[in-house]
Amino acid sequence: MRGQQTEPLGETSEPLGDKDSTDDVELAVIGLGYVGLPLAREAAGTGLRVVGLDRDPRVVEALNSGRSHVDDVSDDEVRRMLAARFRAHTDDACLARAQTVVICVPTPLSADGGPDLDAVTSAVRSVAGRLRRGQLVVLESTTYPGTTDEVVRPLLEEISGLRAGTDFALAFSPERIDPGATTHGLRETPKVVGGVTPGCATRAATFYGKLVDTVVQAKGTREAEMAKLLENTYRHVNIALVNEMAMFCREIGVDLWDAIRCASTKPFGFQAFRPGAGVGGHCIPIDPNYLSFKVRSSLGYDFRFVGLAQEINRRMPEYVVRRAQDLLNAAGRPLQGSRVLLLGVTYKPDVADQRETPAVPVVRLLRARQAVVRFHDPHVPEWSVDGAPVTRVDDLMAAVREHDLTILLQDHSAYDLPALADAARRLFDTRGRIFRPGVEVL
Repeated sequence: MRGQQTEPLGETSEPLGDKDSTDDVELAVIGLGYVGLPLAREAAGTGLRVVGLDRDPRVVEALNSGRSHVDDVSDDEVRRMLAARFRAHTDDACLARAQTVVICVPTPLSADGGPDLDAVTSAVRSVAGRLRRGQLVVLESTTYPGTTDEVVRPLLEEISGLRAGTDFALAFSPERIDPGATTHGLRETPKVVGGVTPGCATRAATFYGKLVDTVVQAKGTREAEMAKLLENTYRHVNIALVNEMAMFCREIGVDLWDAIRCASTKPFGFQAFRPGAGVGGHCIPIDPNYLSFKVRSSLGYDFRFVGLAQEINRRMPEYVVRRAQDLLNAAGRPLQGSRVLLLGVTYKPDVADQRETPAVPVVRLLRARQAVVRFHDPHVPEWSVDGAPVTRVDDLMAAVREHDLTILLQDHSAYDLPALADAARRLFDTRGRIFRPGVEVL
C-alpha cells in the first residue's frame, strides 16, 4: 500500500469474502459531484479501473463527452479519465462489477431543518440490489453519528441477505474536499476511515492507501462520522465568534482586523478566523445541524453552542445591509433607489459554487429596501435569486464608477482590489482586503 498508515485497530477472523475475484472494475463512485468526481479522478490517475453512477443524465452525458461540471476537475482531466477507461452511468448495473463502491451523494437539510438522507438511502438500496460477497462499501456523505450502523448497514443486509463484516466490508470515511484549494488536494489530505468491524476498517484503509498519502483509522464508524462534524462545527462556532466581535468592536472603536493580525503572530494556541457577510457552502451552514439533530433526538436537549453560532452567522447579511445603508446615509443618499453593485456572489473565492452563499440573503434584504441591485462575478455568468434574475454587469470598472455603492462580498483573485478602490464611488469591503482611507471595512 502506498503512503503512510496508522496501526490498524486489529485484525478479525471473520471472512470478508473473496476480494480478489474476477471483477474488472476496482471502484464505483456514486454521486459525481464536487466530492465524487475528484475521487474518481484520483483513482483513475493511479491506474484503477473506475466507473461512476449519477442520476442526472446531463452530468453523465457531459462527463462521457469530456466536459466537467466541477471547478476542481478540468475538461482535460476528464478526458484523461476517459482514456483510462472511466465511464459514467445512470444505470446502477455498473455497481455489480466493482470491488469497492463509494457513496458520495448530497446530504442536505429537510424542510424542518433535520437531516435529509433520501439520496443516501436511495444509493444504498442501489448498492444492496447489486451487492456481492467480498465487496467493500464506503459512505463518504456527511451525516450524523450512527448513520452507517443504524441506517446503511440494516438496508444493505436486509435487501442483499449478506452480513457486514462477514460477507462484505462496510466503512465510513468523511470527505475532506476543499473546493478551489491548490495546496492540499485529495492525495495530500489525510483520510479518516472507520469500519463496522476492525477487518472492515483494514479493508477500507488498504483501499484509500492507494489514493492518499496518509490514512487514519478511527475507532469505529461513529467516531469517523463525528470527526467530520467536529471539524466543521469548530469552524462554524469560531466564525460566529469573530462575526459577533466585528459587530461590537466597531461600536467600541476597536479595529478587529488589526487585533486579528496581532493575535495571529502567536506561534501557539491561536488560529485566525475572520468575519464576513455570512457562511456558505455545504459544510459550515449544514453540517452542524446534523450534530444538533443527533443531540436533540438522542438526548432531548439542544446543542447550545451550535444554536448560538447559527443565530449570529444568520444575522450577518442583515448587518452588512445595515452598514451599507449607514454608508449611503452618511453621504446623503437613501438606500431606496440607490444603485448597489455586489462583487463576488459565490460562497468562497475562485470557485463557481453558490451553495448557501450569503449573497442570496443580502440581495433579498436590498430588494426589500428597494435598492437597484446588480452583480459581477468572474465565475458566474448568470444569477437569479428567488426566481428573479439579478443583472450582471460586463464592464466592471465602468460599473463601479457608476454605482452609488459597491460591496465586495467575495475576494476573487481576478479582482484588482486597489484599482476597484480607486474607481468606486463608495466601497464596502466585507472581506478585510482593502485597508485605505475612504474604504469601509466590515
